[in-house]
Amino acid sequence: MDKSILSDLVLYLNHPRTRDNLCKVIQFGSRFVSGGNEGLAEQVSSSVAVSRKVFCLLKSVDELESLISRHIEDDPLSLVLLSKLKNSLMAAYFALDHFVWTGRTGIYKNKKIIDSVACISMYLSLGGSACDLFIECFQVVWPNKGKKLESTGSKSEDKDNKYDREKTILNRIQDRKLRLLMSSMDIVLGIGLLQLAPKRVTPRITGAVGTITSIISCYERRDALVVLKLAAFVENQYIFIIS
Repeated sequence: MDKSILSDLVLYLNHPRTRDNLCKVIQFGSRFVSGGNEGLAEQVSSSVAVSRKVFCLLKSVDELESLISRHIEDDPLSLVLLSKLKNSLMAAYFALDHFVWTGRTGIYKNKKIIDSVACISMYLSLGGSACDLFIECFQVVWPNKGKKLESTGSKSEDKDNKYDREKTILNRIQDRKLRLLMSSMDIVLGIGLLQLAPKRVTPRITGAVGTITSIISCYERRDALVVLKLAAFVENQYIFIIS
């Protein structure tokens, strides 16, 4: 294996969010296989769900930092309020989720309280996903800030950098669409985990949606570059073997 690819893989796996997403793929993939029925796959899903909590340790601090940070002046008040509400809900979710983890691991013995707190935390997560969905819808409808780039600078600079600006705007729009899709699927996932529509959102559908969102998360931002490099390497090796 190429040393550069191996180095990229190490950097890719060193990020806690990456490992969390990979474990999430295993968790919901196992849930999809089990369909909510007892068995080995369901046991794997439950054990991995508990193990993932380590990667979310004190993650509420990140949400609190975003909550108290200053917003961009150009953002409308409604968008700012939605963002702050989302940060508040997710900070509360991660804080309560730590308490739920103590019950799942056997540290805290009162199962009734643990189940109640777990239900509340899931509703908070569902509310955060709903806020995220509204934010992304707002960002898609609201005029993209990248379009302002077209009106800045001299005409000669606009002509020389037109391709780069259009590519930047296109990438930004695609990123927004991907986040919008993920926000929508997160809501379906929350409905499935809370069993708000058990006949429509079955455990198997919940597992499928969770697996898809986890895989998409692995391709986000910098992670995508590493995955594409690895995919290209595997493809080249396959072509070399069959040729």
